[in-house]
Amino acid sequence: MPIPDLPDVAGHSLDGTTYVITPEENAVLCRSMGAEPDADGRAHPVYFYIASQVGMGLSVRELCAVCAFDVDDGPMMGGCDVKYFQPLETAQPYQVRGEIVGLTRKQSRKLGIMDLLEYRLHLDLPDGTRVLSTTNSWILPRGQADAN
Repeated sequence: MPIPDLPDVAGHSLDGTTYVITPEENAVLCRSMGAEPDADGRAHPVYFYIASQVGMGLSVRELCAVCAFDVDDGPMMGGCDVKYFQPLETAQPYQVRGEIVGLTRKQSRKLGIMDLLEYRLHLDLPDGTRVLSTTNSWILPRGQADAN
């Protein structure tokens, strides 16, 4: 199957929904990781990824489709860089905002042709105060180019 042209996706909105980390969900997650939930209502830091991914405006399948990539071909996480401006709290609504930063085609000795997707997501308080920002990179393996 031919490798599709690289779509121009930079700036595509990933603005999504409001996400609330419930105290009950936080307790279950904390205990599954061998930790006790914070008595002051702070959420486990891993919620930076859970809340932003679940609350963004597209599903993983839809995000891949925007990049002309079939999710069944196995996207891989390349990396993640998160910046906290304040701790995450349970029972606090967060608005998920974001955008695709870019999609770059590269050649890999092991994977052949691959696209590197970079997108940024933010968790904001209802008044617009930014709580955190995360920049995620995914590798979208395309395989070997047809010799024809």
